[in-house]
Amino acid sequence: MSSTAEPLLPAIPARQRFGVRLDDARRRLAADVMLGRRLAWLAPLAVTLLAGILRFWNLAHPHAIVFDETYYVKDAWSQWNLGYAATWPDGADARFTDGETDIFLDAPSFVVHPPLGKFLIGAGMALFGPTSSFGWRFAVAVAGTLAVLVLYLIAWQLTRSVLFSSVAGGLMAIDGLAIVMSRVAILDILLTFFVLLSVWFVLIDRRRHLDRLAEAMRRRDAAGRAAWWGAVRWGRPWLFAAGIAGGAACGVKWSGAWVLAALGLYVVVSDALARRRLGIHFWPADAVRQGAAAFVILVPVAVLVYLASWTTWLTTDGGYERHAVDANPARGFWSWVPLPLQNLWHYHQTIYTATAEITSSHPYASPAWQWPLLLRPTSMYANSTADGVAGCASARGCIEILYSMPNPLLWWLGVLAVLWLAVHGVRTRDWRAGIVLVAVAATYVPWLFYPSRTIFQFYTVLILPFLILALAFALREIAGSPQADPDRRAVGRRTVLVILGVIVAVSAFWYPLWSAMRIPYEFYWVHNWLPGWV
Repeated sequence: MSSTAEPLLPAIPARQRFGVRLDDARRRLAADVMLGRRLAWLAPLAVTLLAGILRFWNLAHPHAIVFDETYYVKDAWSQWNLGYAATWPDGADARFTDGETDIFLDAPSFVVHPPLGKFLIGAGMALFGPTSSFGWRFAVAVAGTLAVLVLYLIAWQLTRSVLFSSVAGGLMAIDGLAIVMSRVAILDILLTFFVLLSVWFVLIDRRRHLDRLAEAMRRRDAAGRAAWWGAVRWGRPWLFAAGIAGGAACGVKWSGAWVLAALGLYVVVSDALARRRLGIHFWPADAVRQGAAAFVILVPVAVLVYLASWTTWLTTDGGYERHAVDANPARGFWSWVPLPLQNLWHYHQTIYTATAEITSSHPYASPAWQWPLLLRPTSMYANSTADGVAGCASARGCIEILYSMPNPLLWWLGVLAVLWLAVHGVRTRDWRAGIVLVAVAATYVPWLFYPSRTIFQFYTVLILPFLILALAFALREIAGSPQADPDRRAVGRRTVLVILGVIVAVSAFWYPLWSAMRIPYEFYWVHNWLPGWV
């Protein structure tokens, strides 16, 4: 009996097998349309669920007004009831936590941030009761959870990759700064949510606008008409939505204005470059025409949303400086402005002067130049327990601490990734690097112009999502493209898995300090890696 010998296939080296299995899984996923659709829904759902668990677990603890909650919790409740933030008597923090929530006075309180964030905090208090510390923090926990989902959606707009988006969203879900700022009733995670929302809307608008611009030019070429000018498009609903989200960001904190301005410039520049690529002869002037239209679509609605956040201040009489210029209203050109808006403008001048002059010392103050180095994170809450008390079994006692520390490894790698992305983006002219770098610049650079002002490391929660995007791009570069050498890809993918594994382990190590769990002092001290972390 004769037989035909089967040709022998070359053996796959062990170091390449993992990469081959990943490629096989990717091909099967691409071939199975139904599975791909399910994964496209399940991945963001899983990432968001993880974020929600880490943020909502034991959210009511501690039942105390921690750090700057002293400003926002009480102001939110008085504003919810009166329409403006009111003053409180001495010792109000302790009395409030004990259930005396109606002791606010009629006299107005001077507040330096717009009302929207405090209205959202107040809504949670109205829903669950003002005595509920869960209610105080409900709005920020929701915003922090949704911010992770929106970051996933931003990453999806940038890459159309479920894996890339899951890595980006997952890293934010487990980062300590994002977790802590979602568990404390202050404004920064609310600002972060609205900023991320505006970035996501701008990315959707960019894709649709440039696709339709290119299609209009193809039709013009097919008709044989000269490409002197391009189309000016007014129908841009996603840019309008970005203006709404940007106005809401400004309605939480004024620093949202920097992002809105930066996104506006990005929209104009990206449109101008697209017109140049499409061969439009008068592309600079053409971009100015479209830029003017984009301004009209983006900015007025943002201003209206911002003004709307002041509605109750404008429609009541008790707010701080509500009638400051009644006796001396504007004359001449500005005399047409309604008196309530003149008073609001005067109040804004007062706020700007006051915030620019905040230079008092604070034990947790950290100027912006320190932020990339992570030299002085902020402790939001600390409570010591002696050995043998309340279940503490440590000779040195125990501590509960709420520490707004980002995952140190993730943070430092993210900073390095931004520097790499700046070089990589210039070399490759990758538009995706451009939007990430614009966002980093808009959320960080303005603070460098206030070297003497009292500011804090936790402000960087607004920068964090874009550092994570930069890191995700860097990890993808390390992993290698499908066209890369198999040995190179095998090493790269293992490296990425090791990095991600260590990041997850560091987050697990730090989570007790991000959630005010009772821990022995010895465990707390092993987290003090730098002198400024004590």
